[in-house]
Amino acid sequence: MSIEVSIVIPVYGSAGILPMLATRLESALQACAPDAFEVILVHDHGPDNAWQVIRSLAADRPWLKGINLRRNAGQHNAVMAGFSHASGRFVVTMDDDLQHDPDDIPRILQTLHDGADLCYVSFEDRKHALWKKAGSAFNDFVASKLLNKPRNLYLSPFRGIRREICESAMEYRGPFVYVDGLLLQATSNYATISGKHHARQDGKSGYSLRKSISLWLQMATSFSIVPLRLVSLAGVFASLLAFLLALAVIWRKLIDPAMAVGWPSLIVAVLFMGGLQLLALGAIGEYTGRILLNVNRRPQYVIGQRVNLDPENSATPTS
Repeated sequence: MSIEVSIVIPVYGSAGILPMLATRLESALQACAPDAFEVILVHDHGPDNAWQVIRSLAADRPWLKGINLRRNAGQHNAVMAGFSHASGRFVVTMDDDLQHDPDDIPRILQTLHDGADLCYVSFEDRKHALWKKAGSAFNDFVASKLLNKPRNLYLSPFRGIRREICESAMEYRGPFVYVDGLLLQATSNYATISGKHHARQDGKSGYSLRKSISLWLQMATSFSIVPLRLVSLAGVFASLLAFLLALAVIWRKLIDPAMAVGWPSLIVAVLFMGGLQLLALGAIGEYTGRILLNVNRRPQYVIGQRVNLDPENSATPTS
């Protein structure tokens, strides 16, 4: 029997939640796609024994499949590893902490059946820390400007995707993956449904402020040249301002020859121009570094072990 839906879940630091997650998923999927589903858990080299738990759960569940990455690759790269092994007509991605409700999966599939290429689940009340909500709002704003994302579209990791769109995303071979950027490049036929966001069942999130900033940089520099354009515009405005200030100083000197142009004006000009130059060098360096890693063919992920999966079915190289 062909697979109707593949569930791809990156796993990091959630060994205690996985048994409940497997039970909840089996119940929800048997109701909407009986015996035509698979769940792919991608262990992103976390700090606990989640891989041993995945192996144990998969022993008597042929629909549950596992991938163990040799090193931490990040959430979006782990999702790409899951995409490369998914065989379903539709693919659903979600978090491993049960903050995303498996009972919402049938509604996601129905939206895709109705014709949408991409379906995001938005949440009215997210159970996240304040800094994480603020960071998400900032990321949403930047995505609207850099990726031309509609302002009313919330980029949630709980999403449903047609297989053709996943295949389009997998054509990207660069090491710096931003899944939503790849999906939005492939289609504008998207839909949104509302869902309830639950408190994390166990442990704590592995998504730190540092990782959030890193993800934002991936989105900003891997899918847009807007930052370089902003730096160029800043340089133009800075040059114009410096020119006007120079004219003002010259004019003042002409009407008041006794005036001494002091250190404050000189230091302000030096710091202002120096700051802009460092900003420009930083943006150019970020792009140059990413170009170097792409040229060097740095892998998106490296797979160590698989459970209930045939290595020959992998759609893309793992290293």
